Amino acid sequence: MIPFNKPFIVGNELKYIEEAVKSGKISGDGIFTKKCHTFFEEKFGFQKALLTTSCTDALEMAAILCDIQPGDEVIVPSYTFVSSANAFVLRGAKIVFVDSYPDNPNIDPAEIEKHITEKTKVIVPVHYAGVACDMEKIMALAKKHNLFVVEDAAQAIDSYYTFSDGTKKALGSIGDFAAFSFHETKNIICGEGGMLVINNPEYNVRAEIIREKGTNRSAFFRGEVNKYGWVDLGSSFLPSEILSAFLYAQLENLGTIQEKRIRIWKEYYNSLLTLQEKGCITLPDIPAFATNNAHMFYIICRNYEERSNLIQFLKTKEIHPVFHYLSLNKSDFFLKDNSPIDIPNSDHFTDCLLRLPFYYELEEAEQKNINSLIHEYYSLLEK
Repeated sequence: MIPFNKPFIVGNELKYIEEAVKSGKISGDGIFTKKCHTFFEEKFGFQKALLTTSCTDALEMAAILCDIQPGDEVIVPSYTFVSSANAFVLRGAKIVFVDSYPDNPNIDPAEIEKHITEKTKVIVPVHYAGVACDMEKIMALAKKHNLFVVEDAAQAIDSYYTFSDGTKKALGSIGDFAAFSFHETKNIICGEGGMLVINNPEYNVRAEIIREKGTNRSAFFRGEVNKYGWVDLGSSFLPSEILSAFLYAQLENLGTIQEKRIRIWKEYYNSLLTLQEKGCITLPDIPAFATNNAHMFYIICRNYEERSNLIQFLKTKEIHPVFHYLSLNKSDFFLKDNSPIDIPNSDHFTDCLLRLPFYYELEEAEQKNINSLIHEYYSLLEK
């Protein structure tokens, strides 16, 4: 059986977990958490990185830092995971869903602009499949209307955006805040984990307080105050040192992991290109301003029925592809208090996008088998 995803160990994960336990501190913000923070800040130019228990928690922290109040409007793509919206709903925001590009699941800046009102406070671009949204256009809109930008970079570690002047920046370093995921399905993993990036030092102190249950405990441990107490909103967003130890071992091997994933991505693309040329499927398109971090590989089928049948065909061969997001504008939660809205491109990806098995230990022979069976499926359709 070839699963959709498989967690992996690539280096010193178990060794570092043992070291963390022996250090006498596994509750978080120990040596490995600090090593991770330094790695991210130095390699990707993040002003400040804070590990969290999940990307969801990082988004919830960002919502607090943006000072979301009831009635504020937050612009979010409909084609995304629920956390992108839920983090702001928890603070009382009204979510304004906008559409993707016709040929790309990322949020369309032209659609963003149509939905900005005097109540808009935040734009949440989601870098789908680790491929950059058009951040130059989005940041220009944010500047024009004095809005926060929170990058949902859950899938976008080690991915970049090139501005029109040639400046190249890591995703997550462009908006006011960014949220990353280290869930077991991501490029770099620790089971469950995330990170908040703060790109404006004005928010550094408050971010630490929010992360430590609303206390100034971090400042206390640095000797900056002689006692700590409850000073703000917050929750328990700090991850265990065991997770940080596992994560740091993965970071040490980022280059090796990324090289393997890019090789897998290219193999899928090159092997399935003839099906795109025949009009059977559509393959991912990487815009000129974006890089490819090989987070996932997906195909877009021509319709829902064709995708459903392909899923069943592959499952009979012990291969497990999966579809992805259900448009949030069609969710039960949204429709409970809102009238139905038409977001056609998002709905198209909901019905037609299919993710193929993708993980570090995927073998070449297994991948060739997957590609061969997809070709076989479409050959049978043509008969």
